[in-house]
Amino acid sequence: MLSPAPSRAPSYAAVLRTRHASRTFGSALLGRLSYGMVSLSLTLAMKDTTGSYSVAGVVMALFGATSVFLSPARAALIDRYGPRRALPPMAGGYAALLAALAYATWRPGASSLLLGVLAVTAGGCTPPLGPVMRTLWSSLVPERELLQRAYSLDGVAEELLFVTGPLMVGLVMRFSVPAAGVAISAALVLVGALALVSSPAVRGIGATPSTQESSGSQETPHKQWLLGIVGLRHAAMVAAAVGLCLGALDLLVVAFTEQHHQGAAVAWVLAALSAGSAVGGLAYGAVSWRASNRVRLPVPAVGLGLTMAVAGLSPDVYVLVAVVAAAGAFVAPALTTAYLVADGSVGEGSRTQAGAWVNTAVNAGSSVGAAAVGLLVDRLPPAACFAVAAVRRPPRPVV
Repeated sequence: MLSPAPSRAPSYAAVLRTRHASRTFGSALLGRLSYGMVSLSLTLAMKDTTGSYSVAGVVMALFGATSVFLSPARAALIDRYGPRRALPPMAGGYAALLAALAYATWRPGASSLLLGVLAVTAGGCTPPLGPVMRTLWSSLVPERELLQRAYSLDGVAEELLFVTGPLMVGLVMRFSVPAAGVAISAALVLVGALALVSSPAVRGIGATPSTQESSGSQETPHKQWLLGIVGLRHAAMVAAAVGLCLGALDLLVVAFTEQHHQGAAVAWVLAALSAGSAVGGLAYGAVSWRASNRVRLPVPAVGLGLTMAVAGLSPDVYVLVAVVAAAGAFVAPALTTAYLVADGSVGEGSRTQAGAWVNTAVNAGSSVGAAAVGLLVDRLPPAACFAVAAVRRPPRPVV
């Protein structure tokens, strides 16, 4: 059954034809392309300047930890003061620190301690462009069906950015050193963030502290810990489960392909995952669902888990590629629904934080999945590891 038609015909074209949508979305994507490039660029630059994979790994772990786990705090500043006041200082500080890292890693011999301090500080300043854009989508296209398509389009575009980013790093390295990729990442995030806040769609976004405090809404962060809100907590748990599967999958694919003496096939398997996610996200967003987002929330996550379990039974790499592509078809729908539930569970003044909590849950789940499978992959056959990753549930959030 289809839901009632919104005021505009629900389509991806209608989303992009919405006033100011294309300009705002394009600006956000330009800045978010930085995130698709920076991890690989920075890892390679760290390794080149220190000559140590261990140092590069530790520094990148610190960078990732501060970026992910401080995301809700940065989002709270966006909600409190609005993107136009809070985003430029974050983007400026982040870009300046990335530029400092690029300078420090351009030649061999940089101090590991200096690199660690710069990376930790940069991670703490990472501007939450994804959550900000999803908050803006809620203002640009408030109709339920158009918002679903907007979030699906956003998720698919983000998936493609994380495919395009490493390809751009490879292109940069043909002509320069990895540190150049770090410098380009700094420029992208600064230009994208400034273009985003200059959009008319950003005007008026972000309630003042006094407005939030006087609203009396139970979703206001001053009144209630956000993860105490049932809908947001469920969305974060599903996102963590998806992240756990994805974090486990990367290592499991390496183990599977090496066991079958086709290590080079890893790239094809992971490309199939991204392609499946893009197709699944666009198809999911195009359907007018009658069931509510909360009812649909666990369905794609369960589909991802079941397909992951089947992937471990693949007889060869070719079948694995096909099954992983099918698994990918559940990824974007699961995350899109989680973001929609999170957005609908909180008040207008907390939407950026809600999206940031979903982001944090995905990344935390991914880290747990990678760590857990890393302990199991040498002790169990790949098929058993796939099954464990498929059924393992993330810990219940502390509220």
